[in-house]
Amino acid sequence: MTIRDIMKYIESEFYVINDTPCEVCGGEYAAEDVNIDIIDGVPYDVCDCICSSCGHEKTFEFCAPFIAEDGLKKVKNILN
Repeated sequence: MTIRDIMKYIESEFYVINDTPCEVCGGEYAAEDVNIDIIDGVPYDVCDCICSSCGHEKTFEFCAPFIAEDGLKKVKNILN
């Protein structure tokens, strides 16, 4: 996967977040924190979001096939 492919993949994750209304008030979610986690042996982009209207918190998990387990530490350092 090229950098361009990876960036398109991540961009699509934010489209999902932006197109998902708050389940409490219908407002828009804003990303607060993005991490890479291993869930059941699979790497995921985990994005903690908060509703800009009511403050409701929601976590989005997206499979991250572009993350090799050996490169996970490097990616975490870049994101943090």
